[in-house]
Amino acid sequence: MTILIVGGSGFLGSELIRQARRAGHTAVGTYTTQPGDASPTAWHPLDLRDVGSLDAVMAEVNPHIVINASSGGADWAVTAEGPLQLAIVAARHGTRMVHVSSDAVFSGAGQVHYDETCLPDPITPYGAAKAAAETGVLAVHPKAVVARTSLIIGYGRSEHEQLVHQLAAGTVDGALFTDDIRCPVHVSDLAAALLELASSGAAGIHHLAGTDALSRHELGTLIARRDGLDASRLPTGLRAVSTVPGALDVRLQTQATQCQLRTVLRGARQFLRPGA
Repeated sequence: MTILIVGGSGFLGSELIRQARRAGHTAVGTYTTQPGDASPTAWHPLDLRDVGSLDAVMAEVNPHIVINASSGGADWAVTAEGPLQLAIVAARHGTRMVHVSSDAVFSGAGQVHYDETCLPDPITPYGAAKAAAETGVLAVHPKAVVARTSLIIGYGRSEHEQLVHQLAAGTVDGALFTDDIRCPVHVSDLAAALLELASSGAAGIHHLAGTDALSRHELGTLIARRDGLDASRLPTGLRAVSTVPGALDVRLQTQATQCQLRTVLRGARQFLRPGA
């Protein structure tokens, strides 16, 4: 199959390219500013805000599947409107689509456990953009998959792992919150699960996260121990009294999706064990 990976130059996109190629697929990656370090069959520049560019890339690549792994942060045009335009083009071409979303669509207010039936109630601009994208994608492409995930970890390349190294070395200021709970997932597990969903007949909302609920400080401690760093050097803090906006405790429930997958979504305590 030919798989178009939008955001192929990113952390998750690069892993999707590697796994797709390893499985024998033709993997085409897109980038906004420059190609990444993965080796797809081809690279294409793509701006999700440019509908003409979307049409041109889709027509040239003619993929069987398009996976949107792009990240535009709180930029509404990229994160909310871009996926909608991509879904419109994919539906017009009859192309299967998987859109990667985030646990940031939830507030953590009044509950902490969220399954696929829970309605978004974002409290940040990024979460609002992600929630809008989910609604838009499924409205125009009902057979698409929207896959919500959590903190993505792996191979020392994630922003979370890099921050732990910087904090342990004292090269940046900051703190790891002890009251900010998420369900981290390994990038290889996530990519494998996304490709599996893409190749199936699945549609609608799916949750792809790890089985362990950890604070950002607990996660940082596991990363530090794996990498031989002094975890006692990691500063702690409370999101609740900080100026950093965001939900406190959001735990994606994955049982319904995991039952459909061969890929096992491991917990961080397992995949961050030293030597794992």
